[in-house]
Amino acid sequence: MRLHKEELCSATGTAPKMLVIPSLTECNLVCSQSYAEKGLRILAFPCNQFGGQEPGTEREIKEFVSTYGVEFDMFGKIDVNGSNADPLYVFLKNAKHGTLTNNIKWNFTKFLCDRHGVPVKRYSPTTSPLDIVKDIEKELLKE
Repeated sequence: MRLHKEELCSATGTAPKMLVIPSLTECNLVCSQSYAEKGLRILAFPCNQFGGQEPGTEREIKEFVSTYGVEFDMFGKIDVNGSNADPLYVFLKNAKHGTLTNNIKWNFTKFLCDRHGVPVKRYSPTTSPLDIVKDIEKELLKE
């Protein structure tokens, strides 16, 4: 697990496919070495806008998730909704609309992006990472 603060464009320049999430723990279910070797990169953005579930500092968050043995890219804490929403999430929400509203409803909303950083699909907070494996595999097969 790495904690990043750099701009996303520098990260996406080397990422063939991406799964972007504002959560910390569910990702390991789909972040197997085999998918990483095929080019999948999971980018996680901690957010404290959902019931105060990420109140810690970036260092505390890094220490907490390291106990799970995570292997995805961890970025600094951001807002995903409201006037202070990170530009990445403004872009993602505008590209792939949610049900009823574009707001991120909970920490487990996920976006699958192609090798160019274009959002392919948005997944609800209740969608299990195991339920998106077929979409990930389909995207990994694209040239």
